[in-house]
Amino acid sequence: MAAAVASQAVAAMASVAGIAVSLASSSSSQVARLQLTTPAAPSSFGIGRCHLLTRSSATSDFGSTAPKKHAVSKVATNAVVVINSDNYGSALLYFSHELLLFEALREGLEEELDRDPTVCVIGEDVGHYGGSYKVTKGFAEKFGDWRLLDTPICENSFTGMAIGAAMTGLRPVIEGMNMGFLLLAYNQIANNCGMLHYTSGGQFTIPVVIRGPGGVGRQLGAEHSQRLESYFQSVPGLQMVACSTPYNAKGLMKAAIRSENPVILFEHVLLYNLKEKIPDEEYICCLEEAELVRPGEDITILTYSRMRYHVTQAAKTLVNKGYDPEIIDIRSLKPFDMYTIGQSVKKTHRVLIVEECMRTGGIGASLRAAIMENFFDELDAPIGCLSSQDVPTPYSGPLEELTVVQPPQIVAAVEQLCMRG
Repeated sequence: MAAAVASQAVAAMASVAGIAVSLASSSSSQVARLQLTTPAAPSSFGIGRCHLLTRSSATSDFGSTAPKKHAVSKVATNAVVVINSDNYGSALLYFSHELLLFEALREGLEEELDRDPTVCVIGEDVGHYGGSYKVTKGFAEKFGDWRLLDTPICENSFTGMAIGAAMTGLRPVIEGMNMGFLLLAYNQIANNCGMLHYTSGGQFTIPVVIRGPGGVGRQLGAEHSQRLESYFQSVPGLQMVACSTPYNAKGLMKAAIRSENPVILFEHVLLYNLKEKIPDEEYICCLEEAELVRPGEDITILTYSRMRYHVTQAAKTLVNKGYDPEIIDIRSLKPFDMYTIGQSVKKTHRVLIVEECMRTGGIGASLRAAIMENFFDELDAPIGCLSSQDVPTPYSGPLEELTVVQPPQIVAAVEQLCMRG
């Protein structure tokens, strides 16, 4: 009954908006799921989709009797229609808007600056210039020079200053013009930012966010193509996350600012112009949670940041060849979401890790060790790992491309792993 009413309500609203509607219902749990598809709206897969959840009882679609606390935030990627089970005649439509990834970061940061007067931004050119990638454009005029503090070229000094400000109650967001430059502040990040909560006996918290562009761009040279996640993963006290879509960029930015822990937010320089629709309503993403990008049965592919798109591109070829890969964007680089990863490994029994980080001492090496330690008995084949080569990134475009994992390599690795056992 609920599914029929929901279908009629949404169809009426969709007809006004010119949106095609498809309905799938679950009689066992009395849950109706409707999907609104707008072919013209791009998303991370190139197709804009609006997911919708209705419920006629407290029973969730997984059979639990507890109410689903975050149903809307979990499924709302573009727009959501929520049907009130007690009043089938009412429905709420949550609209969305389209943003580039750097604009999503900007929107999330602006909302937190509006919400909390202790949030401030520190870095080179973050003020009147608007940041090297325009994430803080217009903020100096709106919030003033004290909350958008332009600094000289001195990463060690302004990072140390931001950590001191966090100790006194502020919530600084440190922008590295390029993440590679933050190696100059490694002492402040490692010995102070990560450890002061412990070394002070819990007297201080360090609610600092460190963010900026990194990764292999297009002919930026070795010094501007650093992947610092491998450098910082061994520092106690730091959390690390990597955004990959406009949706999770905004959600992770807001969550990182609200965290009491120091958080490093990795942004890939080649993803800033990625476009996606995100909800108008406020949302945040969990800092410790991975994202299931594509469900599958044959093999688990773990990836993050830019490599998410190389993997999804390879998946199209794999599907055409008869493989059914499950793709997980791990997002949380420290700590790993071992529950989500473990559930997938128990289902597929094969794992391939795809990263842009260096092979030696990279995120893939740590992830492989964690899977071997926790889920060794579930594996039917050795864990595969595709990483960047352990060489300085060349300036030459063709040589640069050879150092980074490409989709054909992913296809070949999956074929090899699925033939084992």
